[in-house]
Amino acid sequence: MQYQRSSTLFKQAKKVIPGGVNSPVRAFNAVGGTPIFLTHAKGAYLYDEDQNRYIDFIASWGPMILGHAHPKVVAAIQARAEKGTSYGIPTALETEIAERALSMVPYMDQIRFVNSGTEACMSAVRLARGFTGRDKIIKFAGCYHGHADAFLIQAGSGAITFGSPNSPGVTAGTAKDTLLAAYNNLEHVNEIFRANPEQIAAIIVEPVAGNMGCILPQVGFLEGLRSLCDAHGAILIFDEVMTGFRLAQGGAQECLGVRADLVTYGKVIGGGLPVGAFAARKEIMDFLAPLGPVYQAGTLSGNPLAMTAGLTMLNLLHAHPETYTSLADKTALLHREMIPLLEEKGLPYQINRLGSMMSLHFTDTPVVDFETAAKGNNDYFKKYFHGMLKFGVYLPPSAFESYFLNDAISQKDLEHTLEAFSETIKAL
Repeated sequence: MQYQRSSTLFKQAKKVIPGGVNSPVRAFNAVGGTPIFLTHAKGAYLYDEDQNRYIDFIASWGPMILGHAHPKVVAAIQARAEKGTSYGIPTALETEIAERALSMVPYMDQIRFVNSGTEACMSAVRLARGFTGRDKIIKFAGCYHGHADAFLIQAGSGAITFGSPNSPGVTAGTAKDTLLAAYNNLEHVNEIFRANPEQIAAIIVEPVAGNMGCILPQVGFLEGLRSLCDAHGAILIFDEVMTGFRLAQGGAQECLGVRADLVTYGKVIGGGLPVGAFAARKEIMDFLAPLGPVYQAGTLSGNPLAMTAGLTMLNLLHAHPETYTSLADKTALLHREMIPLLEEKGLPYQINRLGSMMSLHFTDTPVVDFETAAKGNNDYFKKYFHGMLKFGVYLPPSAFESYFLNDAISQKDLEHTLEAFSETIKAL
């Protein structure tokens, strides 16, 4: 494939946009080469400036669950745009999508809409702190909850008691209130609680991690977090920005059968437009302004375009629950057919999968947390990524990201993907 136009556009972009991109993973730093620049997308396909077509396996990092430019979603956005794009004043739409979302997810009484997953997670942590009157939170290495200061923390020399910033601009004062644990390591979490009695407001966790590849919770891990929060009076926050409405109508809570106290959402409920949300039982949400003392606001929160796109998407998913079976079956087919090709070549591999999320790691070690994910052979991954790209298959440009399938992907697309996979693996 030719990428001349994309290469020119990338050089041009780097003059006026830091790194040439508005989100770092798009720069292809993890895989090398020049990022492709798109002109449009439709159904299962992406089209770039050099007139190449790709089967899309990231789905805009999750939200395009039914494929790109779904006609009903596009028509709804177009009709709403003619009535104005932003008011900063309530609309009936906000209540309608809130009722639809709450009807689909378990345990939640109320929901508030914001503009991004980062904003949702930031607001959820603030609400948990306000509700409990405590300052510290526990997060897990490799789990990504957006780029708010409290989440950009790495393990310090005394990881049981404090963390340290992993980005300039995050203060040590902020870092001291974020305690870092190892994903799937319940005893580590228990140690942190013991070292910080009555100080921890919340645990925030991706119930299925998607930012160190797709990593599933081991049996008993989420249940153990639930028990620890109950025992210590802490709030359990599920970051379902990726998994919400994707793994099931009720997200990971429904899929895995574990109740959270507070849940953050995004991606799918925007129908492709920027959105985020957080939900909890009424007792917790009553602490939120204007009813309670915890402040959160946003001019574009609940804006009519995002609410229209999200409501249309949720209504389609609610009306067609078979979508989830279809997505899971397509993902399982890929998983099943990739294994003999990898084994024939004798490559080290681990494939993690749940529903329509999946990732391939080039390692013999089971991938259960960030440390084991980091053991993957990145040279293999770079060649794999570019080999698949050459065959018109667009994968996440990082070994630390999950695939997200969309239901517009056809049997023919899957067959082509597996043919491309076979040829690419042979060349490694």
